[in-house]
Amino acid sequence: MTAAAAFHTAADSVAPKAPAGSGVTFDRVSVAYRGAVVLKPLTMTVAAGEILAMIGPSGSGKTTALRAVAGFVRPASGRIYIGGTDATDLPPCERGLAMVVQNYALFPHMRVSENVAFGLKARGAGRDLIARRVEESLRIVGMSQYSRRFPRELSGGQQQRVAIARALAVRPRVLLLDEPLSALDAQIRRAMVEEVARLHADLPDLTILYVTHDQSEALTLADRIAILKDGELSAIGRTGELYHRPPNRFAAEFLGRANLLPVVVEGKARDHGFVGVRIGDAKVVVSGDDHPAGSRRLMCVRPQNLTLTGDAERSNSIEAELREIHWQGELTHLVAAIGESILRVVATRLPNPPARGDRLSFFFSPSDANLIVEEAGV
Repeated sequence: MTAAAAFHTAADSVAPKAPAGSGVTFDRVSVAYRGAVVLKPLTMTVAAGEILAMIGPSGSGKTTALRAVAGFVRPASGRIYIGGTDATDLPPCERGLAMVVQNYALFPHMRVSENVAFGLKARGAGRDLIARRVEESLRIVGMSQYSRRFPRELSGGQQQRVAIARALAVRPRVLLLDEPLSALDAQIRRAMVEEVARLHADLPDLTILYVTHDQSEALTLADRIAILKDGELSAIGRTGELYHRPPNRFAAEFLGRANLLPVVVEGKARDHGFVGVRIGDAKVVVSGDDHPAGSRRLMCVRPQNLTLTGDAERSNSIEAELREIHWQGELTHLVAAIGESILRVVATRLPNPPARGDRLSFFFSPSDANLIVEEAGV
């Protein structure tokens, strides 16, 4: 039996009074603490079987949104639906969810197997079912051989695997991950990102809401990303689309590095879906077709999409003065200036690096640049 089949076996289920299905919907959900609103009315749907990452600076409301789904905080307004059923008034134990937090929250006096079994025992599961679920969950996260150890005998990454196994043992419809890897060092964190990706591949029906401050984790794992700012949803979209076509300045700057250069729209280009713009004395073509001529916009182009050589695809060219050059092994980071604007470029192969003060031409494809409005917003 595959991990997915074992996970979804109905015959041995512990029957929480949870809504059917695994999608999650926020319907104008707001949360306030002592009169201070920390999550403004949020409307957002997470599809069944999807990984949605919520990112944003500290205080943006992402963990509050997660805790509202878990039932640990009560919304001041709005409703939360799980599987299409209103779960706003259900206690946490009846929502069919499981949550993993950044500090593992393992019981130090219990062995690994006892930690994993804890939730099942609290639900009154039988001894045989507990043994089977513990074995299956530890196998899914690759920790079967550590079942008799205590948490203090495990590394940080191993402890977090146990915490995930404990969450899986109760057969949640939705798995909530609140900064689960932030306490780990960089190498272990990268390995754990791969583990979470493999977990979702093995359990494709499991819906995952993943709160993180690490943009690379979100880009690696998520089907979609929601970016929060000051308690509001600033942007949401498919991971690749949101990265390559950010809808506003905050999304562009928060999700990876972005060059944001002021331009004036000249008008639609010959190719459908593109528009001509002017940046200083240069005229280039970028993605977009709903910007009126004469309007001022910001052109967004990622540093890695700029090169020092042009071709048929990289038909746009802009000139800039090189201010800084930083060699970092395989990559060379260039910082140039176009008037008052800074242009950052990541080059992969520079056999003859330029010198500070050189005037350089940088090339990019029209499809690698898009226009956004000056102000941040949804």
